[in-house]
Amino acid sequence: MSFAVPLAVQTLAPPVLAEGVAAFQSGAYDRALAVFQPLAEAGDPDAQAWLGALHAGGAGVPASLTQAFEWYRRAAEQGHGPAATNVGAMLAMGQGVAQDRAEGARWLERAAASGDVMAAYNLATLLAKGDGLPADPARAADLYRSAAQAGHYPSQARLGHLYAQGIGVERDRVEAFAWLSLAAGHGVGTALNALEVICKEMSAEEKREGAARAQGRRTEPGRIAPIPA
Repeated sequence: MSFAVPLAVQTLAPPVLAEGVAAFQSGAYDRALAVFQPLAEAGDPDAQAWLGALHAGGAGVPASLTQAFEWYRRAAEQGHGPAATNVGAMLAMGQGVAQDRAEGARWLERAAASGDVMAAYNLATLLAKGDGLPADPARAADLYRSAAQAGHYPSQARLGHLYAQGIGVERDRVEAFAWLSLAAGHGVGTALNALEVICKEMSAEEKREGAARAQGRRTEPGRIAPIPA
């Protein structure tokens, strides 16, 4: 499965950087570029990540995944978690840089260790399939779980699938129902389809338990930092 390369995630920022973020979010990309460029060149990792987002989307500058990767890499080398996720995902897919899934996995490991849910999801996808590195379904399940618990809907769907099939975890219809319900409730179509299948195998009591677990795991809106479009 291909990865969706996430753009830079907003973090706490000094006033000047915040002006650029506001400009980006309002579509004033020329103004955003004027703010981010000098800050990025001066070494600010948040500005470097946002500048990478401009290049990735062709917003205010010609679209260039090569330039996007370079700015993301600079930010990632300074410990910027979402930028490290982008570096890992782009290396894994060969976007803007020569494909190197092993190196991509190393960057994703760093970002996942910092708590970035997109990194956990992307790394889990590599490990689940053994795509460019040894397959490790149990580790994939752990990573999907960490992201699912933070409210990442695609990870909830993947984790539910693993429980439904007994891949990397012991097969558990109730756990599958709980995670698939959460993902389906946010429009993940594959989760809804899988939920319909597993429901046919479950007793009314199992469904009630699954629904209770799902309710207890709902996260509050805004828990995950927004990704600019």
